[in-house]
Amino acid sequence: MSRRRQLLLGAALVLGLGLLGLYLLSRAQPYAETVEHGPAPEVQANPYLAAEHFLRRHGLQVQRAADLRLLPTLPSAGQTLLLLGDRRRMSPRQSERLLTWAAEGGHLVIVAERLWDEDEGKSGDLLLDSLGLQQYRSDDLDDTSADADDQTPSPAEPADEANPYPELTRLYLENEAAPAYFGFDTGFHLYDTENRAHAWANSAAATHLVQLYHGDGLISVLSDSWIWRNDKIADYDNAWLLWYLSQDSAVTLLYHAERDGLPSLLLRHFPQALVALALLLGLGLWYAGMRQGPLQAPAGRSRRQLQEHLRGSADFLLRRSGQHSLLQGLQQDIQRRARHRHPGFERLGVAEQWQVLGRLTRLPSRAISHAMRPLPRQRLSAVDFTRQVAHLQTLRNAL
Repeated sequence: MSRRRQLLLGAALVLGLGLLGLYLLSRAQPYAETVEHGPAPEVQANPYLAAEHFLRRHGLQVQRAADLRLLPTLPSAGQTLLLLGDRRRMSPRQSERLLTWAAEGGHLVIVAERLWDEDEGKSGDLLLDSLGLQQYRSDDLDDTSADADDQTPSPAEPADEANPYPELTRLYLENEAAPAYFGFDTGFHLYDTENRAHAWANSAAATHLVQLYHGDGLISVLSDSWIWRNDKIADYDNAWLLWYLSQDSAVTLLYHAERDGLPSLLLRHFPQALVALALLLGLGLWYAGMRQGPLQAPAGRSRRQLQEHLRGSADFLLRRSGQHSLLQGLQQDIQRRARHRHPGFERLGVAEQWQVLGRLTRLPSRAISHAMRPLPRQRLSAVDFTRQVAHLQTLRNAL
């Protein structure tokens, strides 16, 4: 193929590809696609972040707390404390301090955490039990008990009005024609056993908000606080209720009655690392417990002689009691034999005892002094120990 024909073929190929690209570009239609990446990290870490921003947007001063250590420095007057965290490990002293804080003029908003136990006569929720409030499951309430336990409607609530939203909780206010609606969980019911409540909010089946005076302050008890979480605060009048309970005051949001410990944090954020660490420890213990070398066969009965038993017993006594105990035992045995052959031996002085031993054994005084002299405090060498035992045995055998 000539060079000219190759150039023409290449130009035609480029022209064809260009025309194809123009055709495809004319057929393409632009479109917008939204990719949901989920909540931001700060939203995932704070379930009440939207509630904080809502209160600040309405001009309220809001602070966040992690535990109850701020309570001694928190003023009561003009302050609302939203205790939304877990209180299972709250101590009786902390519960008493909270009630005292509210009685001095503060507004305490808490969530009922435990159900009333008829057998024990308490719920275990220290704050609820102190206030005379009980929480039940709505399914456990029969018609009779529900009629007996139902609070009297407030003056602003029309008793004969049909309820168009039975699953929602209604709150009637004076001088308001229509109630406010909230999305409380209707599976729980609050019961005021002492009739201290001056305001409450009900659904068709249960009571979910109870408010009562406590000293110079106010306590509001909710059946749940889920209505103020990030995903539900915009529903119905949930946000309005948060503003209504916090209006004209500074707000402190307490999410946890106590800090999470290191084990719980590790288990929550690093479960895979903990599993890997457990497996590594298990493998390390397995490797350390492996037998090194073959099993040692037990010794045959034919080699278990009296001499080996005596040697083994002597080694055991030497390791357990030490040199001094063995040498003192030999000296005491010599003195016992001397008393048997020479009555009154124990009442003689040391020099006289050595003379008696010399007459009885016919050994030189030097050998007797070497055997019966007081033992040194320091540990003897193997040679000195063997020599001392030999002196004592010679003296004992001579008696």
